[in-house]
Amino acid sequence: MTFSALLLQRDEVTHAELTQVNHDQLPEGSVTVRVQFSTLNYKDALAITGKAPVVRQFPMVPGIDFAGVVAHSDDPEFAPGDAVLLNGWGLGESRWGGLAQYARVPAKWLQHVPEGLTTRRSMMLGTAGYTAMLCVHRLEALGLKPDTGPVLVTGANGGVGSTAIALLARRGYEVVASTGRVDSHARLQALGATRIVDRAQLSEPGKPLQKELWAGVVDSVGSHTLANACAAMRYGGVVAACGLAQGMDLPASVAPFILRGVTLAGVDSVYAPMAQRHVAWADLGASLPGEIIDTMAEEVPLDQAVRYAEPLLAGKLLHGRVLIKVEDQ
Repeated sequence: MTFSALLLQRDEVTHAELTQVNHDQLPEGSVTVRVQFSTLNYKDALAITGKAPVVRQFPMVPGIDFAGVVAHSDDPEFAPGDAVLLNGWGLGESRWGGLAQYARVPAKWLQHVPEGLTTRRSMMLGTAGYTAMLCVHRLEALGLKPDTGPVLVTGANGGVGSTAIALLARRGYEVVASTGRVDSHARLQALGATRIVDRAQLSEPGKPLQKELWAGVVDSVGSHTLANACAAMRYGGVVAACGLAQGMDLPASVAPFILRGVTLAGVDSVYAPMAQRHVAWADLGASLPGEIIDTMAEEVPLDQAVRYAEPLLAGKLLHGRVLIKVEDQ
């Protein structure tokens, strides 16, 4: 029995091809899932194009997350027919990922789709939405409250950014969005952004200490953008850093941290403990109505995933996110 999978092979360059693979080619694991939806993330696009060494072994099925229905289980926690989701744990990097009609994984990596979400809507949010929720939780655990002051969201048109805007706005925060996409302003304002700043104001080298503007920041960009955000924090402000779209470097000084008591908190979505994941996904299901979630991504079939990789890396997609419909190929 075969099924469709996007398979990456590499000789001198990376090749991505939608092909048929056998079930016995799936990696070992206690649960086999019939994948219904996955997503095309920045990391997936890097893997598909070969522009960064994301994939650690070949052949590889990319896709750092998926949602679907249990087809077979050797674990009592999951039964055939259960709606489940998975993100992280090396999926699509060292372990065959979600851009295939079937996946086989250890049960300890799986979660049931929480109340308030479906398999489709859980992947409309995907790893990006889950990461945004982790960032919000981290900020609040470190003392951020709606009356503390405005919260800056960088990379606002991306999946993390747009979800963070919606989550923060619904919690009562004043949200300022940073983006270079003029055509996204109306969408970001509809999600809850009260003001929008051009990303060019943050993306170039700046002073180590700047005017105090932000009580909190959700940053998925890194590099000069993160450095400038830290430099403009209010006293005691908190920054949640979760991405590196501009770069892995941090050309900053210690001034904001020792003179203003700023906290820079890293947020990891790949290996976060399962208890933390359950809380984040449950909060996503409770916090965002379906009509908002349904605006978070553009839906395309599996056979179009490769075509969307380059535009995603170039920031040319209006939504900044792509939902991949895997089933019925």
